[in-house]
Amino acid sequence: MPKKISGEADSSDRHLKIVVLISGSGSNLQSLIDAIDTGKVTASIKAVISNREQAYGLQRAAKAGIPGLLLNHQDFSSREAFDTELASLIDRYQPDLVVLAGFMRILSNSFVERYLGRLINIHPSLLPLYPGLNTHQRALDAGDREHGASIHFVIPELDAGPVIVQGRIKINESDSAEILASRVLTQVEHQLYPKAINWIAQGRVQYDTGKVYFDGEPLPTQGRQINYDHE
Repeated sequence: MPKKISGEADSSDRHLKIVVLISGSGSNLQSLIDAIDTGKVTASIKAVISNREQAYGLQRAAKAGIPGLLLNHQDFSSREAFDTELASLIDRYQPDLVVLAGFMRILSNSFVERYLGRLINIHPSLLPLYPGLNTHQRALDAGDREHGASIHFVIPELDAGPVIVQGRIKINESDSAEILASRVLTQVEHQLYPKAINWIAQGRVQYDTGKVYFDGEPLPTQGRQINYDHE
């Protein structure tokens, strides 16, 4: 059963209602909390759910007065059993959008289908390049000149859902995988995720039958593009 860690539910339903799923430090969660607090994102985070008890993101939620809950995947006999309980927990908050922010679990097809069009993820590569793990080292090994992050709607196929937006930075000759990961996180992800979520809150981004529309127009395969070297 889930364990409530912190917080009280926000009674306001005026904004886009969000549930955030995390597994670790929650830095993208913090960027979203900050963007909401400063009025850059018209949304309210109804709950933060982690599958790991030591996730620092739960402390971030507590500090922000957001309900933080633990649902440990190790307490379940199968992926499907965990996902069923996770969905039940999410549905208590009736979110408009479920945000994966460093949630290190592969979700079952039935879970993804349940939230299709309401489930988004941030991935540290310029999709369709480098789905899965070790994206920064793979970009360096390939000799890429640019790297970044993609925000996409989640579909059953891993890291293959239609892209809303990508943020790009140049790869420097001095970049290691660790340095590049840090640069992508701070220079791209922390700015890009709140921006995309606010577009959804404003109704500018919509998902329909496997495609993403921005202001009513279909987006190209790699979504909108933002070059953060020029921001």
